Amino acid sequence: MSENYTVPTMAEMAAKNEAPEILFWVGCAGSFDDRYKKVTRAFVKILNTVGIKFAVLGPEESCTGDPARRAGNEFLFQMQAMSNITVLNGYNIKKIVTACPHCFNTIKNEYPELGGNYEMIHHSTFLQQLINEGRIKMKEGGTFKGKKITYHDSCYLGRANGVYEAPRKVLESLDADLVEMKRSRSKGLCCGGGGAQMWKEPEKGNKDINVERTEDALQTGATTVAVACPFCMTMMSDGVKNKEKENKVQVKDLAELIAESQGL
Repeated sequence: MSENYTVPTMAEMAAKNEAPEILFWVGCAGSFDDRYKKVTRAFVKILNTVGIKFAVLGPEESCTGDPARRAGNEFLFQMQAMSNITVLNGYNIKKIVTACPHCFNTIKNEYPELGGNYEMIHHSTFLQQLINEGRIKMKEGGTFKGKKITYHDSCYLGRANGVYEAPRKVLESLDADLVEMKRSRSKGLCCGGGGAQMWKEPEKGNKDINVERTEDALQTGATTVAVACPFCMTMMSDGVKNKEKENKVQVKDLAELIAESQGL
């Protein structure tokens, strides 16, 4: 991938009295997790290539408060949420795109009660729109022609918000062979990330949930496990390593797969 890309901040844009088409909400994982930073870069390169006028908050963006609320710290959640809403409303933001289903769910469904009303779009839906509009031109017989890809549904994208088709349409546009796991869509199995297994050792049991889910993925015979969430990325990657299959099976985000197919 070439490393030429630009990421304007809202502060820089506001100083020039300009407004972006979309605000790209990067999220904690997209900012700090070394693996997920690659997804952020891939998505930014796509935005640059198709000429979308976007901006990020940069140092003005803080955690949405999702982990705090899920862990039961309502006070911290409201503090973090109000801080973000103040910044977003200060810039008169209307449309936000994020690659993180947890950020997506929190800002879309939980910020309105605190005065934060925005059009929230997950990057899978946004990528599908760009492909449909012909702004991302997919070529038949590309990099992924005939390769088996399976898609793991993120709980916060699928069951919580009903986004099932967009990620699959993006994968189908790659001209790949999309193979479904037995448990998928509304009957998909959580990778464990949404249940806070990201931050702690699992409870005693027969098997870790991410290993169980990875077994579902490996049974399809796919060489790529496509994900659309930073938590799923970590949990599924760890599962693949647990099975010692990291040389044969890759875990990739939708944005990375599209960027690869475009040679970005």
